[in-house]
Amino acid sequence: MSRPSTNLHLFAVFTAVATFILILAGGLVSSTGSGLSVPDWPLSFGQVFPPMRGGVLFEHGHRMIASVVGALTVVLAIWMWLAEPRRGVRALALAALLAVVCQGLLGGITVLWKLPTAVSVAHACLAQTFLCAVVVLALCTSRRWNVPSIARTGDGRPRLAHLALVTTLAVYGQLILGALVRHTGSGLAIPDFPLAFGGLLPPAFPQPVLIHFLHRIGATVVTVLTLWTAARVWNAHRDEPLLLRPAVLLLGFVLVQISLGASIIWTWRAVVPTTAHVTTGAASLASGLLLSIRAYRLLAAPVRVAVPRWAARRIPA
Repeated sequence: MSRPSTNLHLFAVFTAVATFILILAGGLVSSTGSGLSVPDWPLSFGQVFPPMRGGVLFEHGHRMIASVVGALTVVLAIWMWLAEPRRGVRALALAALLAVVCQGLLGGITVLWKLPTAVSVAHACLAQTFLCAVVVLALCTSRRWNVPSIARTGDGRPRLAHLALVTTLAVYGQLILGALVRHTGSGLAIPDFPLAFGGLLPPAFPQPVLIHFLHRIGATVVTVLTLWTAARVWNAHRDEPLLLRPAVLLLGFVLVQISLGASIIWTWRAVVPTTAHVTTGAASLASGLLLSIRAYRLLAAPVRVAVPRWAARRIPA
């Protein structure tokens, strides 16, 4: 079994942190309505570095950070290809490189085509997918990746690993709905919270209200799954920090996310909570993914050996 490279791991972690910063910058672009502050691409007003005033600061700043993340991903993919013996990890690094290239192209198309909803949502979803790839690369190059699995009986049904994965997929689906809310301008389609137009259900469901209400339902599903997952970790694996820490992070981020979602409505889409809502969603996804992978690796299913009937009769009770 190969020994992970500390420097490669630290570089992967640095790339993941830079990706979080990029998602934060993208959230600022949408929260401030600066998506078309720079009307051309790949240059900005025909320049490499235009005057950074108003919305140009957010849009061009986003492009600059994206360029840095792209360069980091190129270096990471080459480094992985040269130094990483595991074929699957090398393939994931190349997939991350392809994702960041496609992300840049989608960003350009978004500007040139004047913010079409489908492209903008795809741009947001691919950003979360790319983040997942980089987080996995950082995880599998860490020294703790090779920690021996722990056979656990009585882990219940569903297994914690499966439950954590379902929770992570629910978080990802919720992020897709959030991107749809953001890029269809449905953030205030229901202007009150926790009620909807003063009741449990909206009186009618035009498209913006439907999108917004589905996002609220998704938040409820994610909250229930997160509480269930965190409770399972606490009850059965609180002595295992590799599981407890991401579970606590996931629970904390989801609870903060709910508070930010409410504050977006109460403050009529103020920039700070709206941007923080995007970034915290990404942090929730990364935490859930981390928990899922560690659960699958650490919690080995009990090994069941098939015993013939004739041999079983001879085994004393």
